[in-house]
Amino acid sequence: MSYSWYHGNITRSRAEDLLSQAGKDGSYLVRDSESVCRAYALCVLYQSCVYTYRILQNTEQQLSVQASEGVPMRFFTTLLELIDFYRKENVGLVTHLQFPIQKEEEGPEEQDEEQDQAPPNVPPRNLSTFASVEVKDTPMTVEKHLIGNFQLLSDMLLQRLQDIDTRSVPDEHLQAIRQYLCQHVSSDCEMVRNGSQLKKLLMTLCTGLYSEVTRTLPSLESLQTTFEQQLSPGFKQRSPIPGDASTSNIINKLSQLTSLVSSLEERVRTVLADGAAVKHRRSLIPPIIFEVKADSLGISQKTHLKVDVETGKLIIKKSKDGPDDKFYPSKKILQLIKSQKFPNKLVIVLETEKEKTQRKEYVFADSKKREGFCQLLQQMKNKHSGQPEPDMLTIFTGTWNMGDAAPPKEISSWFLCKGQGKTRDETTDYIEHDIYVIGTQEDPLNEKEWVDILQRSLNEITSSEYKLITIHTLWNIRIVILAKQEHAHRISHVCTNSVKTGIANTLGNKGAVGASFMFNGTSFGFINSHLTSGSEKKLRRKQNYFNILRFLVMGDKKLSPFNLTHRFTHLFWLGDLNYRIQLPNSDAENIVQKIKMQQHQELLPYDQLNMERKESQIFLHFNEEEITFPPTYRFERGSRERYCYTKQKATGMKYNLPSWCDRVLWKSYPQMHVLCQSYGCTEDITTSDHSPVFATFQVGVTSQFVSKNNLGDPDSQGYIELMNCRATLHTKSHTKFYIEFHSSCLENTVKSSESADQDADNGTLVVKFGVLPKLTPIISDREYLLDQHLLICIKSLDTDESYGEGCIALRLENPDEQSQFWTPLAHHGEETGCFQGEICLHASEGKQREKLYDFVKIEKDETVTHKQLKSQNFQNWEQSRSFKSFAEKSSLTARLRGVQVGPPETLTSTDHSITTFSGQVKQSPPGTPLGFRGNEQRPKPSSPVQVHGDTPITPPARTSSAAQKFSHSNTTRSVQGVHQQESCRITAPPDTPEMVDNPLYGAVTSALYPPQAQNRPLKPPEPKARTSPAIRPRSMTCSSTDKKPIPADKTTAKNTAFVQAPQSHPRIESGPAIQKPRPPVPAKIQASRDSQHT
Repeated sequence: MSYSWYHGNITRSRAEDLLSQAGKDGSYLVRDSESVCRAYALCVLYQSCVYTYRILQNTEQQLSVQASEGVPMRFFTTLLELIDFYRKENVGLVTHLQFPIQKEEEGPEEQDEEQDQAPPNVPPRNLSTFASVEVKDTPMTVEKHLIGNFQLLSDMLLQRLQDIDTRSVPDEHLQAIRQYLCQHVSSDCEMVRNGSQLKKLLMTLCTGLYSEVTRTLPSLESLQTTFEQQLSPGFKQRSPIPGDASTSNIINKLSQLTSLVSSLEERVRTVLADGAAVKHRRSLIPPIIFEVKADSLGISQKTHLKVDVETGKLIIKKSKDGPDDKFYPSKKILQLIKSQKFPNKLVIVLETEKEKTQRKEYVFADSKKREGFCQLLQQMKNKHSGQPEPDMLTIFTGTWNMGDAAPPKEISSWFLCKGQGKTRDETTDYIEHDIYVIGTQEDPLNEKEWVDILQRSLNEITSSEYKLITIHTLWNIRIVILAKQEHAHRISHVCTNSVKTGIANTLGNKGAVGASFMFNGTSFGFINSHLTSGSEKKLRRKQNYFNILRFLVMGDKKLSPFNLTHRFTHLFWLGDLNYRIQLPNSDAENIVQKIKMQQHQELLPYDQLNMERKESQIFLHFNEEEITFPPTYRFERGSRERYCYTKQKATGMKYNLPSWCDRVLWKSYPQMHVLCQSYGCTEDITTSDHSPVFATFQVGVTSQFVSKNNLGDPDSQGYIELMNCRATLHTKSHTKFYIEFHSSCLENTVKSSESADQDADNGTLVVKFGVLPKLTPIISDREYLLDQHLLICIKSLDTDESYGEGCIALRLENPDEQSQFWTPLAHHGEETGCFQGEICLHASEGKQREKLYDFVKIEKDETVTHKQLKSQNFQNWEQSRSFKSFAEKSSLTARLRGVQVGPPETLTSTDHSITTFSGQVKQSPPGTPLGFRGNEQRPKPSSPVQVHGDTPITPPARTSSAAQKFSHSNTTRSVQGVHQQESCRITAPPDTPEMVDNPLYGAVTSALYPPQAQNRPLKPPEPKARTSPAIRPRSMTCSSTDKKPIPADKTTAKNTAFVQAPQSHPRIESGPAIQKPRPPVPAKIQASRDSQHT
């Protein structure tokens, strides 16, 4: 269909944008319907509103417009005839069609930079099938056509043969191949199934091969039998069965020979290394000892913690080789509490003999050791819990662009998460993952070869058997899922699919493969994609992403109205996304130097994927763990020491700056347990110009639930009630709406009545719903319902098309009471608004069972308490006012979290009205680049007094949200600390004893309040002038961190705030060293302090 006003499968929101840009009443376009297959949608602009009419096709292939009541139904044979009729006035539409919106012209697609100039390797076509289909229509014409095609095929193959280096091919073989291509290839095309001439050619080339293989096989079989680990008594080797030298026999013999040669070396090495009766895989998890420091009455003592996962014991020892002092079985270990403030500190809650709890506090050597200890304790708790079904799984996800090169023999470091970035401690090497998901791009191997390599590698590092769940390949893009054999019966509804996004969306050199399954009651989805390459092709990559979202079909078919990101409890997206560092090519050497100095945080703000996600252009509501590993592309093959960022081409020098092309992201339902335990890349796998990337996750799952109540009792039947609901939609459509409710806890889809009221305001539509139907779950047990989620879809009453989908968690703090909820709405990967209201859960008595993943928790330290106080004040404020739009709510939420939105002058003094109290100024993370340490206080450049050696540092011009991590981990505290310092002030009483900061113990309090009349923007704290020491309400006395202060007037000496001098940090660039001032002798008596003021 080549009509200029037909736009194909563009989205509804894109159609609204095109019509709004036109701005003329009567502007129109036709697109494909999103709700009905093989139907169309006619979109018309009238009085700044978009009206959508669905065009349906009946059984007789006639088209008609779905109009309102009172308008006669008219049928048309073609879409052009229908459009021509509705150009007339007063024929049933809101206005007649006048101005067609021309289809957007797509520029010529350039060849992918990673592909050579030669045409791509297109999979071979089935010529016989093509011929048979054409012969049915016009036998005489197609017969002549085929003869011409066969001649062209013969000429093409002869040309290819001439281009190949055939110097090593014998002359008689070369002559036989040419004769076959000239004379016999056409006959084999006609009877490709028999291939008689091809068999003759193969027998000519393989003369003597069969006899040689037959003579070699018995020798190899005898050697293999010698090294068999288990040899049955009385076994005698059979002599080879003679046979004719046919093609089938040669293939069978060659496959036997290949198998023997490939496995013989491994078999001999295994027997010689481990012995004939010992398995080559390692045994179960051995006992592991950690050296820690324990606090006892304020005295730090060195001790040892021994974790025995197999016996389920935690043993406390004073010395590593000494006797066991105490031991606690797994059931006596109640909880592990991680300190968020100190990454190497851990509190273990134990149950004593008198059924009392005891807290033991330990400090590990580093945070990695603490994480390894927690993972081992979690593994022990899971193994000895006695639960028939698991509450949590560990999942390994890996992505690797293999660069069309075979992998090395050893790739176990990939699965052990060894390399750079957030890696696992060596003490966790024995912990096996439940599921392994491996995505590859530019994979040269066939499926069987790759699966054999993966299973062999896992057998070397684990003691479990892994079963192949599924494998799917699109050209050289592949996804493989392996799971423990013990989980095989829990996995069901396996589904795979693929989407091509190559040239014209028809070639599979770029695209995505996906796989999904159900694990008991939890749905999982995995996507491996290879997007368009090139630093300048961000728009094309964005189109790839949206095409994958729309056309990759996986998961429950009942959830077809929903975006792919809403169909799964946990969705993981991995692959070579090809996003680059957006910096000039002239900065290439500077980029390499920053990578060598591990200054990754200075390059990440220029990562295209981070920039796109920050603007909500792509991967909406996805999460990614903090990147602490170097760029994974483009390395010199065979080494990880050098980046090859230039490539000479016919068009000139091509630059490929080092970039984080290979990524892993995820998205889960709200309030589902997800913990990223590692995210990094390997260092020792160098066959490709990409490094393999790994990411491991701990995720929560739900089991099949058996109700304890009588299902036939009407008194025990519960329901879910939603009240005072309204949706805020970003649309200019003029239509009525209704809500569809989907959930695994509902027997069928539930539809509401049409919306009660609407209020449009400049592209924002607020839709209010009246009484919504009560939702009756299939099981009314509260323990079951608190683990469920409710999917909502806002649909148009006219076209049944979705205007936004969202997800509501039923895990409420007070299920019996009305609780407020709020969820964002999205459609086809774009944010379309929000949905909010109140929800109440009417269910039988009960409570949620303690989950195994709740065994490890994070301590809510001082910083978290401040955030919670802000959140509570925000909720109280929200109840006292109503938000006019979704943008207002998002803006306010961002400001309260410490992210600056909009110009600084738009922020009012209410941003400083929420006060918290801190006893210590937070320090910058160790990985923060110099010049970005916004939490440190420095003197103002205009100040008349500065500490000797200090130079004011101005941070780069970027918003605070640029430094904010996208993942919802607990490591995103640097930017929030800046806002906290600005907003947390303490007014000191004037007559309290003096108290100043001590450089040995850090700052004591923050600065004073700013004047209430000023509206200060949320920005990193500027350097402040030196003033007299403030009077602090403390009983102890510490020394000052600066030199002797400048004398001040009596009227100002008491109420001025003391500011701590900046700490010195090592600098890479040259410059004068900053001398740390020695602390003066502290004042000892009040009289001496008074004398200082006089």
